[in-house]
Amino acid sequence: MEHAIAEHFFDGFSEHFVETPDGPVFCRVGGEGPPLVLLHGYPQTSAMWHAVAPALARGYRVICPDLRGYGRSLKPATDPSHTPYSKRAMAGDILAVMDRFGHDRFLIGAHDRGARVAHRLAADHSDRVIALSTLDIAPTREMYRNAGSAFAHTYWHWYWLTLPHPFPETLIGADPAFFWRKKCGAGSAGLTPFVQQAMDEYLTCFADPATIHGCCEDYRAAATIDIAYDDAETAKLPMPLLALWGQNGAIEAHFDCLALWRERATDVRGWALPGGHYLAEECPQAVLAAWSPFFAEALA
Repeated sequence: MEHAIAEHFFDGFSEHFVETPDGPVFCRVGGEGPPLVLLHGYPQTSAMWHAVAPALARGYRVICPDLRGYGRSLKPATDPSHTPYSKRAMAGDILAVMDRFGHDRFLIGAHDRGARVAHRLAADHSDRVIALSTLDIAPTREMYRNAGSAFAHTYWHWYWLTLPHPFPETLIGADPAFFWRKKCGAGSAGLTPFVQQAMDEYLTCFADPATIHGCCEDYRAAATIDIAYDDAETAKLPMPLLALWGQNGAIEAHFDCLALWRERATDVRGWALPGGHYLAEECPQAVLAAWSPFFAEALA
């Protein structure tokens, strides 16, 4: 399949490798203003922000890292409890990145797995997060709790990727590009949201066996140690939270997104956008239209 070529792709952004206590984190950085970190989802990289990051960079200092286990960032060895791929460990990388760039407090916009990292970061370090917006997720613990067979059929990878190593890694590794395209093209928009420059990066990075393993460990941690961290929470998130999800996706079909977020945060608002799962690439203008007033209000 041929993909459209984006006329602009992170124009004006610089690329950095930030050394953290556990290893290097790759980041794209652009713009000036209040700090805003954008966290990507599975099985992508920071390239997913190409259609929104440059617009945001007109008023913000935008930092787009690759999560650990993904893209060009560190892929540490794991352990039996999957602790190195817990959302707490991933959040620690993001804090180290923001410290490196001199940002004590910041905004977060996050999609999919990145939004789960953002949730843990905001829970553990509420003093650092001014406001948080999530794209097409409800909280992890509550999604597992409320999931039925229809959701499990749609989001089969939530369960399959958690199977013990090396079963999913071996099967994915036999043809990573096939797996990526079939998984990410299964939504209502197919593969049309993805431009060629992003696809080249996604498929190149996902071909690395260490990335395939890191992604599986991310999901294994989500079903185990991350739930334990969630169960230990005693307070709701205090910062404003804007939850956005796709009208054509699994969140809309299977969950009451706002009700679930209100179990975990005190100030929740949000609505469905006209798209599927990959909102920042499928309907970037709708994301920007929601984020601009939300982040501006949080800073006022």
